[in-house]
Amino acid sequence: MSANCYIYRCGAKQDMYIYLAEENDFDCIDEKLKRSLGELTFAMALDVNENTRLAKEEPLKVLANLQTQKFHLQLPPETSIETLMAKLSK
Repeated sequence: MSANCYIYRCGAKQDMYIYLAEENDFDCIDEKLKRSLGELTFAMALDVNENTRLAKEEPLKVLANLQTQKFHLQLPPETSIETLMAKLSK
């Protein structure tokens, strides 16, 4: 399995990136989540497969998220998904 993806730097936090299955397809992201990301800046396009070496993510997890929800959110090391979801629920 492989997929092209488009990676955007999130202005809200350093080391937070969102990978999109389609270039500039921000409609696949929930509005609350989208607002919490800050300004999105295109970083790069990448072809990801199970053997792709990514600095902070597992390629199979990225591929699964791209396939099921059309995006993958890479959080900074000190941020858990639970912390992010708690902020969004406010």
